[in-house]
Amino acid sequence: ESEGTLARTDEFLPDPDVPAPHRVTTADYRGSGYDRGHMVPAADMKWSQRAMSECFYMSNMCPQDHSLNSGPWSTLEKACRRWAKNEGAVYVVCGPVYKSTKPKTIGSALRISVPDGFFKVVLSLQKGKEKAIGFYYANRDGKQPMHETATTVDAIEQLTGIDFFVNIPDRLEQRIEAECALKKWQ
Repeated sequence: ESEGTLARTDEFLPDPDVPAPHRVTTADYRGSGYDRGHMVPAADMKWSQRAMSECFYMSNMCPQDHSLNSGPWSTLEKACRRWAKNEGAVYVVCGPVYKSTKPKTIGSALRISVPDGFFKVVLSLQKGKEKAIGFYYANRDGKQPMHETATTVDAIEQLTGIDFFVNIPDRLEQRIEAECALKKWQ
């Protein structure tokens, strides 16, 4: 668990920084069959009341299959917290992946695209033990063991079109983004 003692708020709110006609509400998820899946988990925000409240903004949510949200994705979130303690600090980036040009949508007033899956990349810069790893989870029911979803950061970059960890030296970035060694993280 993250440092701090604040309790989870569970108050899902529209993001006040998003213009009114584009603000997603909990009503947009009602009856959709999808969870409001946190991209930044509430358990990581116990250090600040403001951070805890803001992580429940709907702009931090994506339509996520319930069994993924409560199972494999939750397991990965817990692993990231454990790795942060073991490593001293980790950098985590995650988000939705859309493979289809016409994704399924939910919502009545607003059309919210349902991701095909979710990625997460994790970086540790522990001196002399620098490492990185990526994960891809399909947005569906069913078992998705971490060892089967683990991949290289390079593979996640190719999937998403995003260049991660650009501020570390190129030689180090090239080496660690090409590795996929889950055993180094256990």
